[in-house]
Amino acid sequence: MAVQKSPQPAPGKPAPDSTRRSQKSRRAIYDAALALVVEAGYQRTTIEGIASRAGVGKQTIYRWWPSKADVLMEAFLDLAERSSAEAGPPPHTFPDTGDLAADLKAVLRATVDELRDPRFEAPSRALAAEGVVNEAFGRELVAKLLQPSLDLYIARLRAAQDAGQVRPEIDPRIALELFVSPLAQRWLQYTGPLSHEYTDALVDYALHGLAPR
Repeated sequence: MAVQKSPQPAPGKPAPDSTRRSQKSRRAIYDAALALVVEAGYQRTTIEGIASRAGVGKQTIYRWWPSKADVLMEAFLDLAERSSAEAGPPPHTFPDTGDLAADLKAVLRATVDELRDPRFEAPSRALAAEGVVNEAFGRELVAKLLQPSLDLYIARLRAAQDAGQVRPEIDPRIALELFVSPLAQRWLQYTGPLSHEYTDALVDYALHGLAPR
């Protein structure tokens, strides 16, 4: 039986760049997933719909991701990276001006602005909801999306401990929840408006407590 040779590109014509084609397809899939979640909601977003919007076969998506949640998580991470790059220098780090309260307020204000950004809100809510009902996905979501930000809080609080601004016995991992957990609950459950004034109050309450001074 004769061996079939792969077709060779015509002389002078470069071979197709499969890497570029894959990157273009991934970008189209990311954009389609994010757009559909905003337009139709997470429940109505399907792999078939993403494939159709992106102009690819659904088998292409299943070859790279096991579910629409995984597609959306990767698309969201890509969106976050692009948004950070567009913002330009300085790099996305936790400020350390020496004033812990001011630094915390600046970061939480920026977090509120992002949560209210239409580009981020719908996919963020979809991912959070999926993480609640799917433990394995939720743990992966925390590891890939949330933990890097939490680590920045931990590092800043440890620096404050070194500077004598926070008691040395305080566990930074627990302390950071005084800021981020109330904000997350209010955002997820619509228990109140999100504002810079609200996050400023969170910082003041957490740092100074509730007892009279």
